[in-house]
Amino acid sequence: MTDYEQQARGWWARLVSWLRGGSDSEAARKARDTVQDFRTSDTGRKAESALKDLRDSDAGRKAQEALRDLRDGDSGRKAKEALRDLRDSEAMGKAKEAARDALRDLKDSDAGRKAKEAFRDLRDNAASRNKD
Repeated sequence: MTDYEQQARGWWARLVSWLRGGSDSEAARKARDTVQDFRTSDTGRKAESALKDLRDSDAGRKAQEALRDLRDGDSGRKAKEALRDLRDSEAMGKAKEAARDALRDLKDSDAGRKAKEAFRDLRDNAASRNKD
């Protein structure tokens, strides 16, 4: 394991331990120190530089353009329209109504009543155990 990996794991461990609790003021100080250590470390500077290089690179620009073209292009518009049409379609309305009817029928059925009773019994048993 390289020094950078050990350093990053140490910072990560300190951050996780802070998130799990401990003295508020001490934990906050340790977290601030950890973040500051990472920012000023060679590893942090290299990571920041790599991200900036990626963002500013030709590949990064092409990826941003591709996403923009997909979102704003003809294919993106057609996909949005298709989803809107499906959501607003008669078939979707019928499917929603059928699902509502099925749930209503289940609720009113013998199986639905038995399930309600079972849940009620479970809740009552849990409540009585918590009282003791």
